[in-house]
Amino acid sequence: MPPSTTVRLALACLLPLASAACAAPQAGDPPGPPEPPIVEPSPRLVLLGEVHDNAEGHRQRLEAVRGYTGSDDFPVVIAMEQFDRERQTDLDAAMARCADAACVIEAAAPDKAGWNWEFYAPVIQHALDHDIPLVAANLSRADASKVVKEGFDALPRDLRDAFDLDRPLPEALLSAQVEAVRDGHCNMLPESLLEPMARAQVARDVAMADAMLRALPESGGVVLLLAGNGHVKRDIAVPWWLRGSGEQWVAVGYLETPVEPGAYRWFDSIHEIPPAEREDPCAAFKAPAR
Repeated sequence: MPPSTTVRLALACLLPLASAACAAPQAGDPPGPPEPPIVEPSPRLVLLGEVHDNAEGHRQRLEAVRGYTGSDDFPVVIAMEQFDRERQTDLDAAMARCADAACVIEAAAPDKAGWNWEFYAPVIQHALDHDIPLVAANLSRADASKVVKEGFDALPRDLRDAFDLDRPLPEALLSAQVEAVRDGHCNMLPESLLEPMARAQVARDVAMADAMLRALPESGGVVLLLAGNGHVKRDIAVPWWLRGSGEQWVAVGYLETPVEPGAYRWFDSIHEIPPAEREDPCAAFKAPAR
């Protein structure tokens, strides 16, 4: 089997939706007819979730990233929530001149934006070592704040047009995002802020979906998105906005145990990871001023 074929089948086997492609010929099998042309079974858009502060989840996901990037003839692009989309020029320049991840982070995320970069430096270093393009996929806090205040009119016109954001959001989508914002802020946000902040979350999902679609390699290959599990959920997040693209995608969650049974409908596959030790995130929560 040619090396390129082996690589494609190996990559296909990483995805649950491509399990039919994982049966390789066994020794002693009778000869069959000539093999048909290889048809790529794997989705070209792969969304890999995370619990932001869970080191084991980051370690496991790094192994998945390395699995996708093991061949020079299989183009891969990595889109990252941790870089804001307006930093793409800085990110490109840093990837061209930097030798280590710290240099890239300092150039493309100088304010550090609250991320624990120790978890993301290995991915960035892997991209540097293997000449893998990185895409700044997220909406900045400043732009998200504008959406909270002004709605989707604060977004660039091309982004609004591409995803029909001039139309009302489906009620089920907006309601689910409102509940996610409510839960994520320990039920301490004023009701008046829930829907505006839910729209900001939607705007982030739209920005990441747009970044993935724009980054698709013309010669095949995949775009990997590294983002929080909340952005990877099939029902309300980035995958929802990929549905009209004509591209196939797969969503992989990295969830802390015990995983609630209902979570399995949100992802195509789940990696169960031990919970990280942390203080109660709601203990010192303060609701933002109105």
